[in-house]
Amino acid sequence: MSRAAGCKGPFPSFEIIVISHCPVPQKSYDSCMTRSFMPHRWPRLLAAPLLMALIIVNLAAASPVRAANRDRIEAFLNVTGFDVALDSIRFSASAAPEMLGVQARDFGSEWKRLTDKVFGTAQMHSMALDMLEQTLSDENLNFAVEFYAGDLGQRLVEAENASHMIEDDDAKKDEGEQIVADLVEQGSPRIELFKRMNRAIDSDGSSLKAIEEIQVRFLMAASAAGVVDLTMDADELRAALKAREPEMRIALQKSALAGSAFTYQGFSDDDLGLYTEALEAPEMRQVYELLNAVQYEIMANRFEALAAEMAELRPGQDI
Repeated sequence: MSRAAGCKGPFPSFEIIVISHCPVPQKSYDSCMTRSFMPHRWPRLLAAPLLMALIIVNLAAASPVRAANRDRIEAFLNVTGFDVALDSIRFSASAAPEMLGVQARDFGSEWKRLTDKVFGTAQMHSMALDMLEQTLSDENLNFAVEFYAGDLGQRLVEAENASHMIEDDDAKKDEGEQIVADLVEQGSPRIELFKRMNRAIDSDGSSLKAIEEIQVRFLMAASAAGVVDLTMDADELRAALKAREPEMRIALQKSALAGSAFTYQGFSDDDLGLYTEALEAPEMRQVYELLNAVQYEIMANRFEALAAEMAELRPGQDI
């Protein structure tokens, strides 16, 4: 079973890939392996507050440029579609019960009330602005806006936003995989373009570590709240997740490829070539490094908050 939480084009959408099953009634984590987040794209975390601090230091050392002001960042979020990407984080909420061996629907209508509260758009938007105000330089903001504000950029944003707001993730995934299979059979150059795009967006391959860290932070928070009984500490949980990295990395790459094929099926090879070149520019890579960190920190933070709130819910609860 999979569940994707949309995020715009290069911004990730999160797909839950069930690796093994925990017994549904059981709240113990003795004998089961966590379900895993798999974003179509996007990276970074490792205890994101520390990561954000390191990014601030590294960027300041690399180029002492002035950070963009809040109003310009607001406009940046809109032009690039990152505001919609933030909104779509709430679609990943169903991953939380799945990691505990139950389904979101088991909590009835109270689940929607809870996730609407925890994943509130205004709060996530404010968190992103606070972080980007400290880290996003005028130079990099201008570079990204110049591309995304153009005709091709706006067409891409429109297609990406539409794609990640589709809630039938299984159908989207199946269609994307079929498109990939057809392109491979045709020997199409689009496959290599999609791979280059994904490498540019996750240039240091850190997305898998970020996904693992989100799970660790959620499960440790759930344990502290009494939602699940963990017999592993954080280090043991990380080691268990690390043991599955090879298969998860392959699944992540396949998911990214299928997501790209689905989202960009209406674009020409020339358009995709221009987009790939823009994503590979050093300035755009640095922009994505920041946005990756911001999005994953917000997601981890909200999942920790969700774990605390889940202590008040019980399967079958409804209004």
